[in-house]
Amino acid sequence: MTKKPMKRNLRNNLVGWSFLSIWAIGFILFMAYPLILSFYYSLSKVTLSGEGIIVDFIWFENYRQIFSSAAGFSFLQSVRDFAFEILFKVPIITVFAIIIAVLLNQKMKLRGLFRAVYFLPVIIASGPVINQLISQGAATIPLVEESGLIDLINSTFTESLAKPIANIFSELIVILWVSGVQILVFIAALQKIDRSTYEAAMIDGAGPWESFWKITMPALKSMVTVSIIFTIINLATFSENDAILHIKNNMFALDTGFGFSSAVAWIYFIALALILGVAMFAIRLFTKDKVRR
Repeated sequence: MTKKPMKRNLRNNLVGWSFLSIWAIGFILFMAYPLILSFYYSLSKVTLSGEGIIVDFIWFENYRQIFSSAAGFSFLQSVRDFAFEILFKVPIITVFAIIIAVLLNQKMKLRGLFRAVYFLPVIIASGPVINQLISQGAATIPLVEESGLIDLINSTFTESLAKPIANIFSELIVILWVSGVQILVFIAALQKIDRSTYEAAMIDGAGPWESFWKITMPALKSMVTVSIIFTIINLATFSENDAILHIKNNMFALDTGFGFSSAVAWIYFIALALILGVAMFAIRLFTKDKVRR
């Protein structure tokens, strides 16, 4: 008796699930369990002793301490400063990445070399490297400091608003360094645009400016969303981010520890989720207005 051949749809589903199972197993072992354990620690007082890790369940005491202690207040200030920096850094990085991607998509000599040059900082510029460059003054343009622009910002705006704006100008080179992935994303989207579309637009009398806004930008609209989400997450998980440093410093502090640090990490996660939600809402609202027009 011959066996019936397996249906193609079922075979394709099994192949797909076999690949997904690798990710699912990895997520359960290396992501889900640490997340659950971190949330449990955030509700506990965790101390290290010669006997090992001692966990005392204290409910939401760590979260209350975040909003009432000096360490927690300093962390909340860093989250607020990060939210303000996002308002300025994300548009700068996105616009810069689009401009460089459009230039690198043109036919020119050594185009591959220039693409590699713009992506190279993503590979070599780790947290300690960038921190060392910032401390040596290599992250800013000398003209910015010589012109007194940062002093003017600090004297013009309030402290909560002046600090993130001043950080942008003092770390301008770093902001441009972290745009390598976004440039590649936009280049990939630009390469999918049929060149005949631009030729037809030129025949109809459209110039480079009209072609950019009527052809290039609509094609990049979905990639702009991807770039904004990636940029926010990349900046939020940067090792030299003040909020991340607060989590690391409180982890081994005597008056806080793992429990408090875990609660700080969960508050930071909620704040980041809210920032992403607001960004997605703003993008959807902006694109809807463009479609109606």
